[in-house]
Amino acid sequence: MPHKILVVDDEAEIADLIETYLADENYTIFKFYSARDALTCIETTDLDLAILDVMLPDIDGFALCKKIREKHTWPIIMLTAKDAETDKITGLTLGADDYVTKPFRPLELAARVKSQLRRYKKYNPARAGGAEPVPPADTLLYGDLVMNTKAHACSLDGEPLELTPTEFSILRILLENRGSAVSAEELFHQIWKDEYYSKSNNTITVHIRHLREKLGDRTDKPKYIKTVWGVGYKIEANG
Repeated sequence: MPHKILVVDDEAEIADLIETYLADENYTIFKFYSARDALTCIETTDLDLAILDVMLPDIDGFALCKKIREKHTWPIIMLTAKDAETDKITGLTLGADDYVTKPFRPLELAARVKSQLRRYKKYNPARAGGAEPVPPADTLLYGDLVMNTKAHACSLDGEPLELTPTEFSILRILLENRGSAVSAEELFHQIWKDEYYSKSNNTITVHIRHLREKLGDRTDKPKYIKTVWGVGYKIEANG
């Protein structure tokens, strides 16, 4: 079954261009030029990914991203103005998984869509036709934190923990490397496969902060994710 992609951009030329390229990849596209029109689709359609422009005429892309994250964990890619670092950080803070700056190459956007969907399906087998029973090897434990990597499920104190695909990936990497510090560069490379540069550290920092908030982790005395100054982040070996 084709993946269902939501595209929201008030610039018709851009929205139409995205639709053309993604339709060529056999995705089903739900295209809207305003956020309000997209809201009904979000509520009534089982989507797999959203591409949201930041600057929309009615409700901005940030508010729409926040609205989506109230109920859904599928990937969100934000379209931001060139070099608008603040927009990127804001979007990531609100739960976006990736961002593409305008002007962009359609083939690059299509590649990022593929990458996000691949990760989401990998950690969410139900999207691929149903999950099989999960062996213990696919479960990562740390105190009252339980992660099932195959079912893409995580719980804290027995309560489901709603994580975006990026947050899930970061937490998984840290749990798999318990007792060892993982640098921001390594996290960035494992998740996005892109070339790391100085501003990429801000991307990781935002996701770590968002993840800590969901874990109820105190910055001054973290129980789960600890900062190793000058190195990166780690989860202790014993928990």
